[in-house]
Amino acid sequence: MDFTIISGFLDKIGKIMNLTEKELVLLKTPQRIHQAELELDGQKYPAYRIQYNDARGPTKGGIRYHWEVSFDEVKSLAFWMSLKTAVADVPFGGSKGGITVNPKELSQDQLQQLSRKWVQAFYRHIGPTKDIPAPDVYTTPQIMAWMMDEYEKLIGEKAPGVITGKPLEVGGSLVRDIATALGGIYVLEEAVKKVSLDKKTVAIQGFGNAGMNMAKLLFQSGYSIVAVSDSKGAIYNPLGLNVDELIHTKTQSGTVIAYKNGTTISNEALLELEVGVLVPSALSNVIHKENANKVKAKIVLELANGPTTPEADEILHQNKVLVLPDILSNSGGVTVSYFEWVQNNTGLYWKTEEVKERLREKMVVAFEKIWAEYENNNYDFRTNTYILAIKKILVAEKLRGRL
Repeated sequence: MDFTIISGFLDKIGKIMNLTEKELVLLKTPQRIHQAELELDGQKYPAYRIQYNDARGPTKGGIRYHWEVSFDEVKSLAFWMSLKTAVADVPFGGSKGGITVNPKELSQDQLQQLSRKWVQAFYRHIGPTKDIPAPDVYTTPQIMAWMMDEYEKLIGEKAPGVITGKPLEVGGSLVRDIATALGGIYVLEEAVKKVSLDKKTVAIQGFGNAGMNMAKLLFQSGYSIVAVSDSKGAIYNPLGLNVDELIHTKTQSGTVIAYKNGTTISNEALLELEVGVLVPSALSNVIHKENANKVKAKIVLELANGPTTPEADEILHQNKVLVLPDILSNSGGVTVSYFEWVQNNTGLYWKTEEVKERLREKMVVAFEKIWAEYENNNYDFRTNTYILAIKKILVAEKLRGRL
């Protein structure tokens, strides 16, 4: 993930918003960078925590364990988190963390040791009123529980609000497990009211946690899931896939292509199917200038971070494809993380329907604010989303006297 893409996009936004050089520099520069090298069984693992902007509140963002985690990637994701919390209108700034590691190569014991070492390296920089981590790629509620436990050991007191995405038994929130997908559904529901869909067909690129939950929720809402994919390939059936059977197949075999009632196609072909809704929910930059003209979906709902390049955005906008950008569409996760933090800090815990209703309200209000701007100018939906978020951050910076 290349921060120069973000920097270029900010330059474009800067011209539209008439931003000063000082404002642009502030937006392109993280406030605090923390790095460490974690040692485990003779191996060294680079580790990061980047706190990008705290003008609107304590910073918030996930921790990912992946062999491709890099400084540039964590910096880009921390920037996006700053915008995402502003779009969702939760009182946080943005941050991100990670370890460059293949977690599949570690035992459970090693995974726990490495997770605790991450906290030991950065615990002075995190906390319920400073910076609140959460799960991300290849991190789980169990890992969050270990991290919370280590933090509490180091500070000598209970602090459940230090981390979100925890198991329910140690202070997690109901709905957090499906929050990213559910938030995306609420945004899609609003978009469908504005854009007429001839067919309620869906292709989902990526069948991990978010993609799987999205398939289940869309299926329950009356959509036909005609294609899904994972790293091994994609499966397609124009008459619709049985989502329950598909999840069973994926769980048992490790891949969707073992599913019998469909045709195997490539990940690239899935992106080009004639469907109502395309949901990229895995990798970044999968829709780019070479394939954007082949996207036939009416709506692209981004559950992954950065699945569409800026060049592709322009092509899709010209082709009247509505792209619902990641910083809106996948902000359900951070919104319910905010609810979890509130519940931890007050000691009052909400029922499932209450969490869902609060989430729906946040997502609908965010969508409507962006749509109101989108209808009145010639910019694509992502540009309008960025403008909304950047305005909020800069207002907070000015109110604090930092600009």
